[in-house]
Amino acid sequence: MEGKLMKKWPLIIIIAAAIGLAIAFVIGLLLPNMRTTTSDIEVNITDPALIKKGEYVARTSDCVACHTTLGGETYAGGLPMLTPLGAIYSTNITPDKETGIGNYSFDDFKNAVKHGVAPGNRALYPAMPYPSYQIMPDEDMAAMYAYFMSDVQPVNQANIQSELPPIANWRWPLAYWQALFAPEREFVPETDDAVLARGQYLIEGPGHCGSCHTERGVGYQEIALTNADSEEYLSGAVIDGWRAKSLRGEHRGLGTWQVDELVDFFKTGRTDKVAAFGAMAEVVEHSTQYMTDDDLYAMSAYLKTLSPAPNKEVTLPAKQDVTTQKLLDGDYDSRGAILYAEYCQVCHRPDGKGVPRIFPALEDNSAVYAKNADSVLQITLSGGRMPKTPHDRMAFTMPEFSHLSDSDIAEVVNYVRNSWTNQAPMIDTTDVVKMRAFLDAKPTAATDLPMDLTVPVETQGASNE
Repeated sequence: MEGKLMKKWPLIIIIAAAIGLAIAFVIGLLLPNMRTTTSDIEVNITDPALIKKGEYVARTSDCVACHTTLGGETYAGGLPMLTPLGAIYSTNITPDKETGIGNYSFDDFKNAVKHGVAPGNRALYPAMPYPSYQIMPDEDMAAMYAYFMSDVQPVNQANIQSELPPIANWRWPLAYWQALFAPEREFVPETDDAVLARGQYLIEGPGHCGSCHTERGVGYQEIALTNADSEEYLSGAVIDGWRAKSLRGEHRGLGTWQVDELVDFFKTGRTDKVAAFGAMAEVVEHSTQYMTDDDLYAMSAYLKTLSPAPNKEVTLPAKQDVTTQKLLDGDYDSRGAILYAEYCQVCHRPDGKGVPRIFPALEDNSAVYAKNADSVLQITLSGGRMPKTPHDRMAFTMPEFSHLSDSDIAEVVNYVRNSWTNQAPMIDTTDVVKMRAFLDAKPTAATDLPMDLTVPVETQGASNE
């Protein structure tokens, strides 16, 4: 009897596992329905004032940066986003009825943006920052809905399938992720000061700054959604090969920044010392440059209230600049110095201070001497450009230096990160090799990829967020 039972154990385990998976599947299909809400708001999508407000809300939410790819139509999607498991592509959110969101009701739109649930109870990938958008009021959702339905031009462009492995591409497990890491919440101001509360709301909600500037946990969740959750909030992270710097008060964060410098940076993408690059250049170009001066001030003032991140230096030890005179004297005492003089000095100058608002400084630039060198490595290998705004003469471009050897890249990066008064950890050629491999694996612009025309029409809207 016991022998027969032992022989049946594998079958019993398989049946139990199948039943458990079936139950989990059914619950996963039901969970998104528990997140959705209905609204009594009747949206007049032809109201000019509402449309104008919606355009501003969409700018503060930076929708265009993610839902527009290089060379693509505005809001038509196709921007590749790298995840640890593969690339996903942003979706078409134009009002096209076949491939976009033209058939969305207001509740469909609100539930997708705020709660991460698309029509058909499909859970959206957390690349869509709905954990942040959740605190936005329904009235702002209504304004955005009017804008997208009436003022955005429809584009018939099918969405691109993600490159995630099949199991990771299933939607029903995402419902469990949402239940664990994107709980229902509302905006809770930290202060009675109306200006600071407005800045907190913009940073925490539509601006979704935490999506890039807060570390992710093992489940790819933001480890904190608010400053009240943890001082790890906005303490810096690596995303898409860029170091999104800490926005808190330590030295390598915003400790040396003034409020007016932050306002200038958000409005123009540069200050006399620094310039936006990478994803932040797109944020400035598509979002913050369009914001009112009052909102820019509110965000900047709020960020300056954040305490230094835990276990990070509030100040750095004093260091004397001996680099400038050596370069002026032609005293190139290292391979890094020679490379700097040959490739960098003409723009960034012997004193490393660049040219104000034209060529950013390398000296005393916290993006340069961050402990993580990914941003410096990526911009050195692949180049970059400043955001285009009407507030400065032109947007300047940093050329790529991928033709240099791995050892030369390491030498010049170490030189820049530790010259003048800069102080940063050293890198080696393995770090350069890893960054080259990362850049080689980056998907090409989605406009160069074949569209997936096999996805059923009813599942294409917001299918890859």
